[in-house]
Amino acid sequence: MMPALTAAMQVLVDRSVHGRVSSVMNAGTSIGVACAVPAVLFLAGIWRYAYMAFAMLAVIGMVGAWYVIPSVSRVTPSDAAPPAPITTLQWWRLFRLSLFAFAMGFVSAAYWIFAPDLVVSLGEMPPSATGWLWLAVGIAGLGGAVIADLADRNNPPITQALMLMMLATSLALLAASPDQLILSAFSAMVFGLAYMSLTGLYLMTGIRLLPGRLSMGPVLPFLAVSLGQAAGSPIVGVLVNNFGYSDAFAIFCVIGILVALLSPLYPGYIAEETGETVEEETGLQAAYDYQLQDEEGEPYSYDTPVDGPEKEPQ
Repeated sequence: MMPALTAAMQVLVDRSVHGRVSSVMNAGTSIGVACAVPAVLFLAGIWRYAYMAFAMLAVIGMVGAWYVIPSVSRVTPSDAAPPAPITTLQWWRLFRLSLFAFAMGFVSAAYWIFAPDLVVSLGEMPPSATGWLWLAVGIAGLGGAVIADLADRNNPPITQALMLMMLATSLALLAASPDQLILSAFSAMVFGLAYMSLTGLYLMTGIRLLPGRLSMGPVLPFLAVSLGQAAGSPIVGVLVNNFGYSDAFAIFCVIGILVALLSPLYPGYIAEETGETVEEETGLQAAYDYQLQDEEGEPYSYDTPVDGPEKEPQ
């Protein structure tokens, strides 16, 4: 969905607020998670009807997207510079970003898939109690709308390390106190904030890595997160069957910490890795501003007049 939503944003939304709108779109997933809580609390006994209801909502969303999302791409001004060819250095940095995104998705799979089973099986809580976990995840995940922007203004590698440590902490906290609803809900809040912050950070970094290629830069790390979750889910299941929930979550917690320790390898700007000294605006909006550049490499402005051919003095 992100490529389609990004394309629609470029057509419908003024460029001056692209960063803010992108952050809200990314964190909007948390609102959906929080709104799904009533289904867990009140429809747990009739889960088939709940699944049918969500399927109908998906169809309604598809019809809405058909009418709301424009079918045309943005119009690029004729005097704007075309995107530069992707260099080997950019591919290498994008590969490193995708590896970190894959690892984050791999570690987060334990919480997304098995956190409800853990509190029910190990903590002996009623199945309806898992709804409060997702409510906590959704509410805290809204904070991810601002973390990416703050990370770009400060230090993305340090931010990623901190968020990965928080992700690992949420796994350890849930495994240590599955029978305590308040502590379990707190671990869900930590997880939601860390997960949405990391996805926002990967979105921002992907935009920075490939200026002018919004349909590619932020898409690859999101795809890597999904692949990581797909790869992590069966491995968590095997560990749970052989060692139990606590040990399985502890192992994934250690993996998250090890990945956090590798955060100094998180890709920086091209200028930083080539030794150049370049003063560049920071923040998610600045990253979007540089997606459309003039011939001098500066953010394109629609207010800039197009100069005609110079006349020779008489």
